[in-house]
Amino acid sequence: MSIKYRILVTTLLLSTHILQAQQQVANALLNQLHGSLRYNVCQYDGTTLLSEQTFQQERLQTGSGDWRLQLRTTALPGGATDVQMVCQLERGTAIQSAVTVSLDFARWSAGNYVLVPAAVYNGNRYRSIGNGYNPDYPRDMYYHPGVPLTISNNPRLSAVDGQASVIALQTGNAATPAVCFFSPQEKKGFVLLTTQQTSLGNSGLTITENGAKDSCSLSISVPAIRKLATGFGDFHPSGDRAPDWKAGDEVTVHFRMYAFDAENIPALLQRFMELRKELSGPNQPRNILPMSKLLQCATDICRGNFIEVKTGAYYRPENNDDFQLGWVSGMINTYPMLALNDEKERKRVARELDFVTEKLQGESGYFYGGITAEGKLRPEKMHPDFPELQAMVRKNGDVLFWLMKHLLLLNEQGYGKMIRPQWEQAAKRLATAFAATWQKHGEFGQYIAPRTGEIAVYNSTAGAIVPAGMMLASRYFHVVAWTKMAENASAFYYLRDVEKQGLTGGDCGDISQDANSESAFGFLESLMAMYYHSGDRRWLQKAETQAALCATWALSYDPVFPPGSAIGKLQSHMAGAIWASIQNKHAAPGICTSSGDALFKLFRATGNRRYADLLRDIQHAHAEAVNMPGHPTTNNLVGSSMERIQPSDAEGKGSIGNFINTRNSWTETAGMLMALEVPGIYVNTDKKDIYVFDHVTAKVVTAEKSAMVITVTNPTMYNASVSLLAENDRQAAVPLSYTAFVKWPHVTVNAGQTVTVRITREGVVAI
Repeated sequence: MSIKYRILVTTLLLSTHILQAQQQVANALLNQLHGSLRYNVCQYDGTTLLSEQTFQQERLQTGSGDWRLQLRTTALPGGATDVQMVCQLERGTAIQSAVTVSLDFARWSAGNYVLVPAAVYNGNRYRSIGNGYNPDYPRDMYYHPGVPLTISNNPRLSAVDGQASVIALQTGNAATPAVCFFSPQEKKGFVLLTTQQTSLGNSGLTITENGAKDSCSLSISVPAIRKLATGFGDFHPSGDRAPDWKAGDEVTVHFRMYAFDAENIPALLQRFMELRKELSGPNQPRNILPMSKLLQCATDICRGNFIEVKTGAYYRPENNDDFQLGWVSGMINTYPMLALNDEKERKRVARELDFVTEKLQGESGYFYGGITAEGKLRPEKMHPDFPELQAMVRKNGDVLFWLMKHLLLLNEQGYGKMIRPQWEQAAKRLATAFAATWQKHGEFGQYIAPRTGEIAVYNSTAGAIVPAGMMLASRYFHVVAWTKMAENASAFYYLRDVEKQGLTGGDCGDISQDANSESAFGFLESLMAMYYHSGDRRWLQKAETQAALCATWALSYDPVFPPGSAIGKLQSHMAGAIWASIQNKHAAPGICTSSGDALFKLFRATGNRRYADLLRDIQHAHAEAVNMPGHPTTNNLVGSSMERIQPSDAEGKGSIGNFINTRNSWTETAGMLMALEVPGIYVNTDKKDIYVFDHVTAKVVTAEKSAMVITVTNPTMYNASVSLLAENDRQAAVPLSYTAFVKWPHVTVNAGQTVTVRITREGVVAI
């Protein structure tokens, strides 16, 4: 054997040993789930795969070039392995080539719960209908108690035996660039995190399952190469193209894997919430718009939207004169207007409540979902074979919850005598209707017939917020049976939807029964209502799982947007934007339609700052989308906002990072509610701890037993009136009323100013 040949053999053996040693670190973790790693070079013609070659050692020779793979694999505490991979073309060329990392799992099962945050829940392994936005329901979904959960045409794993399936996404499709699963058989959870981008742009996330459903691969592709990009309930050619490589070109891929013991889906969800920012690191929310300025601008818009039409008088919830109840802010935007404690707006709110209770309540006690300015009731999700007008259960849940909150707020403000008997009667009739439906069917359904009270479409978590409304009605009207019903309904939805399926969905009027964020946050509201009423910490534990599910819908990092896009030009930090649903593949500024104060109450009850961080991120992402001087977003009214924050190419590559030039009442309503129901600064005087939600900064100057002194700085260009909630541990253990914000003191901090505040048992005083 020649010396040259021996050197070559030795070099190859050494490189093989190095690669194998690095692989062993990663495979030690993957072996817990019968998994292994592959690193590949793929060549394409457009989006058609021509060849795939796997690194068996450090170097790989293809027909046109020589590749080198370098790995740095690190075992981390807590059952994690961090991998940084550098792949370089050392010699030659490579046309239309991409690098992939594949995690191959044997002993796979179709019973595994698969999650891609905001895109895939339980593998999306459900019946699918339509080929586009908001498909019509087939006839068999009506008046059918056994209807299977049915989604739009979304990426999904097959539920058909013998049928292989592929989910092909890019990182911009996910709220966190991650693929997760729970194995009931192994009692294990797994989380794969990666970055949004490499030097080649957004990466691909692919799940490939064989027909026997006993093996599955999770892949990261650099860059993303998909035949089809997913749209709003359909697919279109992706336009992806792998780059051409020349000698010296390289790319670095960073990912992290976690394997851990998990008893059930809730264990995976809670672990994910702990891990979702581990690779991206803490995001950096910008302080640009104080809550008080946001409230002033948005309520000014709402004032200008009060109209008198043939059928009544109300604040317009849409960009036309028709009225839509609940969901997108009809009879919800009235609440912040009532909170202004302004006589003119109070009378306007009363007129809208008169209109809603007189014109929209059906014979059964349920409400119709909307009415035109001319007085014609608006049908929802109708089928020609079933002429009975139907309405969304979600909207009826909103009516009960928010009507009760209006009554509570009027009493808190000292205007209880203004409450019309017809408002209370309408709320009581609606609660009675829900109770009857529950007693008869053991669920609330998705669509209801307000005349007859019959469920028109069953299934889904459309009634997510109903238990919260029933609990309020139970206490207000002193109907004890409704308390038990609310608890039973909460337990039912938690077990069926959260614990067994890892999703909630179906409460939007423009989707099927798809998993969505609104039902997740609505159900969190209900679980916190159960906890606050009973004090039973089992409800609190369920609420923590639900908050973790909510977190899967929130951008966990600040995405990189195209520099020429509207968001890119503003350099906005969008962590906290809330994805809509697995059908509507975009994020939005805020929760539809809520302040998210249930997260604050959960933080207050547990002391877990992750819940506060999530809420702060949501509020700050909302502000980034508000149209203000020098910060153009909607090109509409000052203080307006709209529902598109688009990190994905679901609406085409040109839509990434661009706002739509319009406004949405619900996003503005969500902002007003956050400004009211979330304290600008929260202080625990026993712990001497401060948490800031508003767009100011605060720090402790002195902390004595009987007093705290803090400074508050306003770095924005707007004067701020900052609400402050200070309490001790004993006070924090008491449920926070829905109208507590009315009594919170405010601290005035002008633009660029720092003020000193003294906090004692007697109150809050600016020094």
